Amino acid sequence: QGHLQSHLHTRRHCSLFDVSHMLQTLVYGRDRIRFMESLVVGDIAELKPGQGTLTLLTNEKGGITDDLIVTNTSEDHLYVVSNAACADKDLAILRDRAAQLQATGSDVHVEVSDNALLALQGSPSMARVLQAGLLDDLAKLSFMNSITTTVFGVPGCRVTRCGYTGEDGVEISVPAARAVELAEQLLGVPDVWLAGLAARDSLRLEAGLCLYGNDIDETVTPAEAGLMWTLGKRRRVAMDFPGAAVIMAQVKDKPRRRPVAMAGTGAGQALLSSLHPHIPGTVTSGCPSPCLGKNIAMGYVEAAHSRAGTELTVEVRKKQHPAVITKMPFVPTQYYMAK
Repeated sequence: QGHLQSHLHTRRHCSLFDVSHMLQTLVYGRDRIRFMESLVVGDIAELKPGQGTLTLLTNEKGGITDDLIVTNTSEDHLYVVSNAACADKDLAILRDRAAQLQATGSDVHVEVSDNALLALQGSPSMARVLQAGLLDDLAKLSFMNSITTTVFGVPGCRVTRCGYTGEDGVEISVPAARAVELAEQLLGVPDVWLAGLAARDSLRLEAGLCLYGNDIDETVTPAEAGLMWTLGKRRRVAMDFPGAAVIMAQVKDKPRRRPVAMAGTGAGQALLSSLHPHIPGTVTSGCPSPCLGKNIAMGYVEAAHSRAGTELTVEVRKKQHPAVITKMPFVPTQYYMAK
């Protein structure tokens, strides 16, 4: 189906996305927690078995090198999912840091998983569709938690309740040799459509989720990006992650720019592209919202102009269009929390 139809179907039923381009790594060894915390801002040590977290890989200047999901598995290793565009960079960082620690006697090593990665996303159909192929009770699996299980007869799959659409969903790390088989099983259910990355992008924007390379990059710090919630309290006190001094100083002094959500108030469906100079800022992501029927965007403006309700002018193909700062997310999220 086309982009618009796929987007709306994901919100109303569920869709299957092939996200095998993401980098999946496994970190082993008794010092794996210390290794990961030397690179990211999150409190990895506090994660319970099977629990994951979104965290940030930062550099010494406080910039965001990538955003990752790190899961503390029940099988004595960490499972890390990185953005595809950052795969080579991230892997080099992980391997270099592992080598540094190994040279001082630490027990840690990094392996790349060759599994495929399938994302089944959509409320309320996802849970019903997947439960039919599981012996485990999906109702017990909360958002950002994972299990290793058999899915529709395919053993050795890691099912993580997360995704990039704002809907209830899972990502399934599946042995590559059986990925097509599992995909065909899921697509055999009428409610499930195959969807592409264009729909994934518009879905994540409606849900207010950042895209690395657009909304965050090495020139943006967690404080500027509104992502300080990813820093564990213990880590803030210890200041033992890359760029800690820069980031915590920004928290104290307040960042000069802030991330904002913007919605178009004029006619037309042109892409929001740049802010008019009367309020300094930049648009980092933008598209027509299939669910809302208007243009939406994310970007950064000076802190003094970041209040919801502030009217802006955006420049689209050298023409000016009205917009207003609004609250995020644009479309309410449907993440599942087990009772």
